[in-house]
Amino acid sequence: MPIVGFHASHEQLPPSSLLTAVHAAESAGFQAAMCSDHLAPWSERQGHSGHAWSWLGAAMQATSLPFGVVTAPGQRSHPAITAQAIATLGELFPGRFWAALGSGEALNEHVTGDPWPSKADRDARLLECVEVIRALLRGEEVTHDGLVRVDRARVWSLPAAPPPLFGAAVSEETARTVGSWADGLITVRQPSEILRRVIDAFRDGGGGGKPVAVQVHLSWAEDEATALAIAHDQWRTGTVVGDLAWDLELPSQFDEATKDVRPEDVTEAVLVSADPTQHAKWLRELAHLGVDEIYLHHVGTEQQRFIDVFAEHVLPEVTQ
Repeated sequence: MPIVGFHASHEQLPPSSLLTAVHAAESAGFQAAMCSDHLAPWSERQGHSGHAWSWLGAAMQATSLPFGVVTAPGQRSHPAITAQAIATLGELFPGRFWAALGSGEALNEHVTGDPWPSKADRDARLLECVEVIRALLRGEEVTHDGLVRVDRARVWSLPAAPPPLFGAAVSEETARTVGSWADGLITVRQPSEILRRVIDAFRDGGGGGKPVAVQVHLSWAEDEATALAIAHDQWRTGTVVGDLAWDLELPSQFDEATKDVRPEDVTEAVLVSADPTQHAKWLRELAHLGVDEIYLHHVGTEQQRFIDVFAEHVLPEVTQ
């Protein structure tokens, strides 16, 4: 049975509220947690974006859960600084932390003022960052001159064992590349036939036997109309796909791009239902794809009721 974890959405809630939520999730029986390293939310309606690394120190001290973070080294965050952050959390909380590395989104990276690279260049830059970060986590001094530049960097405070480095991927092509270097895969829920191909590509690319984690965007409320309204208000930007999702630079641009999205359109990106049994059915279907970890992201801003209901009615159906 898969591990079922809680996704802490920095884009939607202030850090203090997320800390309360993740503590409640642990108490309710969620087995792990994760978050994403964002500088900006996807929408002005979401309105938050706390610093993930600062928050992780507090959250991991406040709970005993294993945690992961999805981050994008290479532009906003230099790979040496990313390696230092990974090493510090790994030393503080042995065996409880993983980091997933991805090629990033202009939404978070444009603030440096540097040009936003093509997808091919972003992928190449990510591979260079992976090599730099792995070397630094081995305690090596690193100098590198390529798409990223590093001058005699060393991370001095190291964990006994380097935390796993997952790869973040949505497409088959990226998942196949990730399989060549990553300790695991983190992806998002898509229709089963597409998700199966992404997972297979990861395994075919070298990821066989390594863990696969899936983030699931969902909306639950006491009635269907409210659940759909929450999804439409908070996560209609999830309908932006392809290059546009990686290339838009501002929350206002995502809002403009999704201004004509209808509530029913959002169900492509978000699992919407007021019935916990239906959510459990959807999650069991994911488990049957061979997924090892499932992270639930309720896209509403009120988390406590979701946590309580899913702990009682959904988690037992998926984890036992």
